Amino acid sequence: MFAATADLAALAGWVSHDCGRYVTAQWYWAYGIYAASEAGQPDRGVEIVTRMSHQMIYLGHPEDALGLLEVAAPKATLPATRALIASQNGRVHAALGNERDAEQHLGAADELVADGPGNDVPEWVAYFDAAEHAGDHAVSARDLTGIGRPRRASDHFTDALALRRPGFDRVKVMDRVGLAAAPFTENEPEQGAVAAHQALDEAAHIDSTLVASRRNTLLNAARPYRTAAVGEVRTRAADLAAARPTTVAA
Repeated sequence: MFAATADLAALAGWVSHDCGRYVTAQWYWAYGIYAASEAGQPDRGVEIVTRMSHQMIYLGHPEDALGLLEVAAPKATLPATRALIASQNGRVHAALGNERDAEQHLGAADELVADGPGNDVPEWVAYFDAAEHAGDHAVSARDLTGIGRPRRASDHFTDALALRRPGFDRVKVMDRVGLAAAPFTENEPEQGAVAAHQALDEAAHIDSTLVASRRNTLLNAARPYRTAAVGEVRTRAADLAAARPTTVAA
């Protein structure tokens, strides 16, 4: 019973997070960690902690995200959860501007992902694969670029899109928007403008706070450029933002 409760709480927390109900999400996740402990599934609790850390990054509190992961990491025993927490650690360190630590953790995750998740991977962590890890690489590269340590996020977003399995439509849209934003930070604004229209077409059909926040990163990336093509992108992105407002860019 407790194992099923942990699964339901993890899902309810993520749905609440995507709807912008952040406190509710935290309540569900905290209960999910308790239920996982009662079920004797420490790795289940670790996976839920990574969701909480994701929210902390999203809300602009990477120090809190790192604290959560530091407590959870020693409890990870399954190859899949160890890879997940290493990848998430890399992402958090990138958000904090810790370039060396980010590369170390992402590199460790590279090796764990390459080794495979092992046999009998629990369904609740089966989503974490090479595509998800490529997505962590992408946002880490984006964040490091934002603090003056340039990386090509576009390469990693391209990898993530190519590796995504069927059924991950919302995440694919987030990848697509991230891929459209990357050329602007890589001094290729015309390429970004072309990619942005396709990304915004797809994003317009998804009602998600997470997608809306990723769209804000596109708007921010395009802001320094004043060409007509980029102006059209900014206008479209701003119109969509007005229809689905969020102050977060992630």
